[in-house]
Amino acid sequence: MTSSMANATQIKFGYPDTLIEETAFWSVQTRPAQPTLGSLVLICKEPVTAFSGVSPEAFSDLRGVTAKIERRLKTLVGYRHINYLMLMMVDLDVHFHVLPRYEGEKSLGDIRVPDRGWPAAPALGEAVTLTPIQLQALTQALRQGWNAGSN
Repeated sequence: MTSSMANATQIKFGYPDTLIEETAFWSVQTRPAQPTLGSLVLICKEPVTAFSGVSPEAFSDLRGVTAKIERRLKTLVGYRHINYLMLMMVDLDVHFHVLPRYEGEKSLGDIRVPDRGWPAAPALGEAVTLTPIQLQALTQALRQGWNAGSN
């Protein structure tokens, strides 16, 4: 289910084509530039530009969304750690870059993505930019099994 009014950050990150899941408050999308395999963008759909402005309902919803993110990425990527980075310097809507972290390289089909920053900070500037076909394949792989294990 997609909303009728996507915000600028959702659109910048390819909405609706990159959409994995959408709740009343959050949009989970595949990040077109992959610093690590399975990198996502978790975007608040409320019209807020400060984390403190997120409603109590959206904060409550965030728990379930992050549980699904972690479960799906653990299955698909097998990460060792996960980073949630709130880097609202250019895109002002409240959002997180979600990066599964691992040593070495992970692959899915013809997509190969090393974690060039391991074990330190992620190397965001060295991300692998996916082709449109690769982005579609990764998004589809993330969607499959998204609700597996949900209550």
